[in-house]
Parts: sequence; structure tokens; C-alpha cells
Amino acid sequence: HRTSLLLCCCFCRNNLIGSKMVINTELCALSEYRIYPGNGKLMIRRDGKPIWLGSSKAFSLTVQRKKAAKLVWTQAWRRLHKKGLSETTTKKRSRRAGKVQRAVVGASLEDIKKKTAQKSELRTAARESALKELKDRKVANKAKTGSKVAKKATQSQTFQKVPKHMGGKGKRGGTQR
Repeated sequence: HRTSLLLCCCFCRNNLIGSKMVINTELCALSEYRIYPGNGKLMIRRDGKPIWLGSSKAFSLTVQRKKAAKLVWTQAWRRLHKKGLSETTTKKRSRRAGKVQRAVVGASLEDIKKKTAQKSELRTAARESALKELKDRKVANKAKTGSKVAKKATQSQTFQKVPKHMGGKGKRGGTQR
């Protein structure tokens, strides 16, 4: 009797100081709300796992095998649809990486910078001169190989390609509906 009396006095003294009493609560398996002592049901599943359910509504829905994520009032649904997170966490700011110029296979970085610094008129003039050069080369190549091309042209004129016989209109290959 003496020990219990002493404990009681210490407990009362602690309460007077301002320490809070801890209540052992369970979590509802469906809604994830707190279940305080004297409330809820403890259901044992077939596999032997004990499940606490906070209300008859939660019990009924569990027995019907309803998914908590599909019920709007449950914490699982709220977590899935990102509700109530605005006050707890703020959006992370994404930092964009700065663009860095790199050398391409055909040209070095200095060449690329020189070309970007040039005026567009100079570039177009250079392109036109390169095209003219190409055309001149093609004309020179045609003049050299002109005799060979003429021989091939005469051979191709004698041979005519005959179309394959595809059959008459009545006979059709394959399956028809």
C-alpha cells in the first residue's frame, strides 16, 4: 500500500508541474485517424494480423474490401491526391543549368565563335561562292565522262522493261472478303 501511495503522490505532483498525460492511441487501418481508448473495434484478419478500426463505418467498408485510396475522406486518398501538403512543405525551386557551348566534331569552339560573330551577309556570300564552285566542278566532271555516259544511254534505249503479267480482272491473288 505504501508504494502505490507514493506513486500516486508523485504522479499528482508531476501533473501540477505541467507534464502532459500520454494516452495510448491506435491508428485506424482504413482511415488512419487516431482511435482513443474505449472506441473502435479490433478485428483479426484470416492471416492472424490484428487490425484496429475506428468506427462501424470503417469496419463495414473493410469487410466489403473497399480500398482506402478510393474513399475521399480517408488519409490514403488525401495522400494520393496531394491534399493538405501546402502548409507542411513548400515547393522546391529547380535551378536551371547554364548553357555551355561545346566544340562539334567538324569545328572547334573558336571557329564556332568566329562564325557567330560574322555578319550574315558575309556568310551568305561565302555559301554562294561555295555553291558556284561545286557547280563548276560538276560541269567539268560531265565534260570528262561525257563519252561514257553517251554509251550507257544508247544501251538503255535498246532494252525496254516489260511489265509483269498480273492476271486478269477475274482472278485475284490472296483472300478477298
